[in-house]
Amino acid sequence: MASVVEYKGLRAGYHCGYCDSKEGKASCGMWAHSMTVQDYQDLIDRGWRRSGKYVYKPVMNQTCCPQYTIRCRPLQFQPSKSHKKVLKKMLKFLAKGEIPKGNCKDEPMDSTVNDAVAGDFALINKLDIQCDLKTLSDDLKESLESEGKNSKKEEPQELLQSQDFVGEKLDSGEPSHSVKVHTVPKPGKGADLSKPPCRKAKEIRKERKRLKLMQQNPAGEHEGFQVQGQPPSLFPAKAKSNQPKSLEDLIFESLPENASHKLEVRVVRSSPPSSQFKATLLESYQVYKRYQMVIHKNSPDTPTESQVRLVPVSFEDPEFKSSFSQSFSLYVKYQVAIHQDPPDECGKTEFTRFLCTSPLEAETPHNGPDCGYGSFHQQYWLDGKIIAVGVIDILPNCVSSVYLYYDPDYSFLSLGVYSALREIAFTRQLHEKTSQLSYYYMGFYIHSCPKMKYKGQYRPSDLLCPETYVWVPIEQCLPSLENSKYCRFNQDPEAVDEDRSTEPDRLQVFHKRAIMPYGVYKKHQKDPSEEAAVLQYASLVGQKCSERMLLFRN
Repeated sequence: MASVVEYKGLRAGYHCGYCDSKEGKASCGMWAHSMTVQDYQDLIDRGWRRSGKYVYKPVMNQTCCPQYTIRCRPLQFQPSKSHKKVLKKMLKFLAKGEIPKGNCKDEPMDSTVNDAVAGDFALINKLDIQCDLKTLSDDLKESLESEGKNSKKEEPQELLQSQDFVGEKLDSGEPSHSVKVHTVPKPGKGADLSKPPCRKAKEIRKERKRLKLMQQNPAGEHEGFQVQGQPPSLFPAKAKSNQPKSLEDLIFESLPENASHKLEVRVVRSSPPSSQFKATLLESYQVYKRYQMVIHKNSPDTPTESQVRLVPVSFEDPEFKSSFSQSFSLYVKYQVAIHQDPPDECGKTEFTRFLCTSPLEAETPHNGPDCGYGSFHQQYWLDGKIIAVGVIDILPNCVSSVYLYYDPDYSFLSLGVYSALREIAFTRQLHEKTSQLSYYYMGFYIHSCPKMKYKGQYRPSDLLCPETYVWVPIEQCLPSLENSKYCRFNQDPEAVDEDRSTEPDRLQVFHKRAIMPYGVYKKHQKDPSEEAAVLQYASLVGQKCSERMLLFRN
């Protein structure tokens, strides 16, 4: 099935939630009636991003706060010290029920991010209400007009996670260059150089634990590494004891036999809605609603079983349906507490359109991941209830983070950070089956917005050049961004956009229920503004997408 999109054009001079400029924001957008995962992959590799079914691209050289697409390279990712701290905090909570005393300084994700959230979605809401929707049929027009009023709460996950990372230092992972000065001890003092050095107590404990595990598991399958839904090959034993722990080692570290929690990951599709999604959606909504109304500082007295489930956003999936209520409850609780939304603005209709509706077509090719491609919910379960939901898109080359909401009762677990690390680990898991799926997209990086800089702490990562659409390591981009908000990252002055629109007449147009190349369509059009709009669309989506996607025109 081909993608069908409706280009809305340029919108400039509206409020920016990042810098609070009254009319500094500028972007181009289109409504996606349907979209293939390959088309969306190519679009986000050109600086586009979706919010529900609305797909938009900032006008980088005009907008007050340029938004650069950022991606992490999970295959080379090593958690920083602050990341390890979050993972260890979770493990202590799972194993012993330990709850950090006092308030977490890198948490919670409170209302300080609310202004950033409001920026793009106020525009989307205006577009859908005020613009004439030239749809494919009267029925489709009616449905789009109703769907169009939802999007002001849609926000990429990074805005919700930003406070998790405030105050963290960038950890490059480079070794220390301190110099050790060796001196010869006086006779009778210091260590006996004729004997081997004493082993540290920590190393002795590790050796004892390793021997015990070997006795319990002769086959070498360490307890806690066989997590439901996770192939054991993802967690190989380290070859040397002095090697740093991998992300999987930290997430799936062995727990004692009497541990309070066990973790698992499940895949449930959210769009088209599955029966699994429907079953849990109401509960999720209730948590969302409570979260929106008030931030609850109190923590659970005792932890029990914890699960992480990845649920396809599809009402045909039984797990999605069964978790609908919980997911909806969590959504409302989150919106009221974090974004201070009135409860009456957190209805099921808005929740469904915001977090459950996606233009992406579900695809399950034989050479793709077992869960297929499309839009999913990753649900975090604790003692049979949902405490957090991450919305993600699984695309041919990446996992793209869309949104996260969670129960504020559990803000002490730094769920924004934890969920991002889980998604990076999940990308690595998918890569084992589908080798080209090897990136984790974190949405937009805004260097001029302090709340958005946390993304630079997931190394190695790249920023997308806004002119040539090539990826450049973030370390090479930061010096330029210190001098100017808008930068061309590609240092080759001769480089150009390789997928620029060179043959606009080959662009596919859907007009009066017929598909035709733009070269045919334009012969019947006399309005100069129509040609300008189509050519602008072609330049933004690139030649490949312009030939594959159907541009609806009335």
